[in-house]
Amino acid sequence: MSNLTEAFREYLSINRGLSKNSITAYITDIEQFDSHLKKGLLQVDSSDVINFLAQFKNARTLNRKLASINAFFNFCKELEFANIDINLPSSKIPANLPAFLEHQEILNAVESIEPKSWLDLRDRALLLFLYATGVRVSEAVQAQRQDLEGNWLKVRFGKGEKERLVPIARVAQFALEIYLRERADNEPNIFVNYKRKPLSRISIFKITKKYLGVSPHVLRHSYASSLIIGGADLRVVQELLGHSSLLTTQIYTHIQKPHLKETIDKYHPLGNI
Repeated sequence: MSNLTEAFREYLSINRGLSKNSITAYITDIEQFDSHLKKGLLQVDSSDVINFLAQFKNARTLNRKLASINAFFNFCKELEFANIDINLPSSKIPANLPAFLEHQEILNAVESIEPKSWLDLRDRALLLFLYATGVRVSEAVQAQRQDLEGNWLKVRFGKGEKERLVPIARVAQFALEIYLRERADNEPNIFVNYKRKPLSRISIFKITKKYLGVSPHVLRHSYASSLIIGGADLRVVQELLGHSSLLTTQIYTHIQKPHLKETIDKYHPLGNI
């Protein structure tokens, strides 16, 4: 099993171009499935998969486990390790509107941070950076000074190892400049802890939770929502977020609907009749 797992890990990295976090999730799911089985992993059928998935009540968790299993057996079939045809359909998940914050709520939180030290300046810069760029928390963790190119951020550690350029609003750029100047060290990472070591994902979560009561991912949703509400093209938002598929970005079209109705009511001659 260990050799097969390592081969699958290499396949996910090279053939699929997945990020390290995604690869870890796939491997963990397969190892969990293997531990559940009372037979060899290459001897399973659909009933074994269904029996394993029955323990998961949350549809998102179930679908993630299933996606890992389907990917694994597709890999086995493609490389002729086994000819097991699983490919069970995913469970339908309700299209929930992503949680997001209004821009003024974010700006109020930023203004509430009294800059007594460079760590306070870091927190202000971090909140503005996340909202102004829409980057994933993993991308913020790995962002370095060299990635700041004028009014642009070069995201070099995107999902699937993809690179992209994202413009940075002047207010966020200014906050970064003040913070980095006051920090006064040569650590290449933009965001660091009090020891001047790269800030962790958990630390970023604690900072956004402290000031806004939400996870960093909500700021990413807020970024996308602000763009959609402002009239940005969906494909532009897709590129800025680094989504590989437009289907992923289309969850934000739900945000457009109430604003489209307001536009009709305000501007169409039949809107208020």
